[in-house]
Amino acid sequence: MRIGVILPSVEVQRRDDLDLATAARHAEDAGLDSVWHGDHLATGTPTVECTIALAVAATATCRISIGASVFVPAIRPLAWAAKAIASLQLISGDRLLLGIGSGGGPAQWAAAGIPFPDRGPRTDTALRLLPALLTGDPVTLPGGDPVTPPAGGPAMPRACGPAMPPAGDPAMPRACGPAMPRAGDAGTAPGVAEVTLAPGVAVPPLWVGNASPVAIDRAARLGDGWFPSLITPAALAAGRERLVAAASASGRPEPAITIGAVAALGGAPGTPTRDDLATRIAAAYRHIARDAAAIPLTGTPAEAAERIAEYAANGATHLVAGVSGPDWRAQTDLLAEVRRQL
Repeated sequence: MRIGVILPSVEVQRRDDLDLATAARHAEDAGLDSVWHGDHLATGTPTVECTIALAVAATATCRISIGASVFVPAIRPLAWAAKAIASLQLISGDRLLLGIGSGGGPAQWAAAGIPFPDRGPRTDTALRLLPALLTGDPVTLPGGDPVTPPAGGPAMPRACGPAMPPAGDPAMPRACGPAMPRAGDAGTAPGVAEVTLAPGVAVPPLWVGNASPVAIDRAARLGDGWFPSLITPAALAAGRERLVAAASASGRPEPAITIGAVAALGGAPGTPTRDDLATRIAAAYRHIARDAAAIPLTGTPAEAAERIAEYAANGATHLVAGVSGPDWRAQTDLLAEVRRQL
């Protein structure tokens, strides 16, 4: 079982006089296998953009894997998402692990200009096309990505020069470049574009996040792994059964399984209890409230290692923990001790 830690939030960095580079080096020196960062646009809390944070971690370390937990390609133009992923893979020396999600509330998708109902189909498209985009093969992007806005959406920005007149209006010549389509114009090009990105890189593992049936099926059809978070060993076993069946039906091998967890280890003053963490989980994720008490990893490293062994027995090969407590470094050291006891 490999063990990783989520890098500290902006709030925790300020509290502990810590930065992302120092945190990543600390996790590597402690003996952990991976460091991770989430991907959030507009949540109302301070966050660092995912690929920037992981670039910092990659350049500050030399051995440890860097992971996105989870990256949301569908909220971005796909070519830009692929370019960011390829750049991370290049500068990290092929150490990237890529969780793929489609989450975030409607407000985040609205902020990005992407219709919320499109997130599932766009995620499927990303999983299908990312491998070829990353290896540098020519890829034909679907209509609407990246140049045509949704019908009724904001007008496209002009490339340069003064505002452009409506099509067919001879009053003003266009300033430069070809005429740009407007949403809803009859007969305009659908925005299909062929893209070849360079340099090509090795495709990182694509692990589909979430424990829902839709996510499990998506992982089986299109992913290299399944990456559920805040899940009990029993729920993991049931999900794995569905995963194996769906992969077999698609003629694909069983995807790897990584789980996301929360941990508060040891007994230092100010360390949250199991009940504290369970209360937070139940408040934030009502659909798993009844199982909340069974999810946190708490106690001594030996006790946490015993709990993690239950997940390993049900197919998990990698665990990514978000740690809570008064000192991120101390929690990371305790998590590394858990790793040594597995």
